[in-house]
Amino acid sequence: MVASDTPRELESKCAKESEVIMTHLVLPSDTNPAGNLHGGVILKHMDIAGGVVCKRHSRSNVVTAGIDRVDFEEPAYVGELLTFKASLNYVGRSSMEVGIRVEAENLQTGHSRHTNSAYLTYVALDPEGKPLQVPPLRIETGIAERRHREAINRLKARRQLKAQERQEQD
Repeated sequence: MVASDTPRELESKCAKESEVIMTHLVLPSDTNPAGNLHGGVILKHMDIAGGVVCKRHSRSNVVTAGIDRVDFEEPAYVGELLTFKASLNYVGRSSMEVGIRVEAENLQTGHSRHTNSAYLTYVALDPEGKPLQVPPLRIETGIAERRHREAINRLKARRQLKAQERQEQD
């Protein structure tokens, strides 16, 4: 057995240890001619925030494996400050699901509103680019328990949908 094939004993971590809050000021280059923020800009920053959460948890390189249901609730505009709140919901052997909430703040009035939410899945990689076992997620609060339970339901639904798609293709 090669050293990298031996199971690693990993100490569990709670979501609080890796959560991220990032901000981004919406500039004219981020928007369309009407001054609305491009969805791709939001997705880019969501992916960065989620990746940082997973890198903090796993202390390894991570790649985005999937984006599950991005909801665009309201537009964001030039001059607003976006806040990206990202936290782990679920950890498998090498995969991790992060929930991300985006809020836009009008810096003139101080009014904030929820603009976007999404669930992103990442996979931790070893130096050779193979999936790497990550520390388990320690559930310490009622909110963490609810998020974990909902993430497991999403995982089951994704697996069921993939199996159904494979059946239809065969």
